[in-house]
Amino acid sequence: MLRLGIKSDLGQTRVANEDSCLARLLSYQGETVALLAVADGIGGHRAGDVASRTAIGRLEEEVIRALERGEAPMMAIEQGVWAANRSVFELASSQERYWGMGTTLTAALVAQEKLFIAHVGDSRLYLYRDSVCRQLTADHSLVGELVRNGELSLDEARNHPQRNVLTRAVGIESQVKIDLYSESLQSGDIILLASDGLFSLLTDEEIASCLALDKDLQQVAEELVVEANKRGGHDNISVVLAGWGCAE
Repeated sequence: MLRLGIKSDLGQTRVANEDSCLARLLSYQGETVALLAVADGIGGHRAGDVASRTAIGRLEEEVIRALERGEAPMMAIEQGVWAANRSVFELASSQERYWGMGTTLTAALVAQEKLFIAHVGDSRLYLYRDSVCRQLTADHSLVGELVRNGELSLDEARNHPQRNVLTRAVGIESQVKIDLYSESLQSGDIILLASDGLFSLLTDEEIASCLALDKDLQQVAEELVVEANKRGGHDNISVVLAGWGCAE
């Protein structure tokens, strides 16, 4: 019922990969579920890398513990992001070289024929269904707010000089506001999580064209990264895919 694909790449211009990502199958109440996440670190190439790795690692630990305790999937994913925020913030506060570091964090659980999402920052989660790639998360960025307010078009936002200015991130403060979403799944749905190194270079329609191909999801993830690199690869590129109800 579940297939996964995952790929993270340095890109063409960066000296370090500040992205971290996760795609893991777990057991919950006798069911196989998927834990998915993408984090894009901020705070310089060293601190950004530490922030994203710390967030993903802590998220994974907490979600597994919560599911083992029998917590509901939405509660488990929310607790995971809360724990990730605390861990990144405490590390940043304790060591001067990490002051000010933080990370985006978009995480999801595929369980009980539903998608449960917890989101902070401007990485994204898309749902591909019926040949359409639909963004489910809202970008917590200055440009994202301008687009939602009708002050910028999507095309203008793609190349805006302040497109990387975040309004919310994990680890910057001791508390963080988390956006929570849930969505019922249908057979054939594909879930895509990605850092902005992908969707800043490929349109939603171009991403949908790649997802429409009847290929192994690991191959699709790798091909999306290759295509972003062909377009310039000006940032780290991370892609996580999960197919629901797809044939093995």
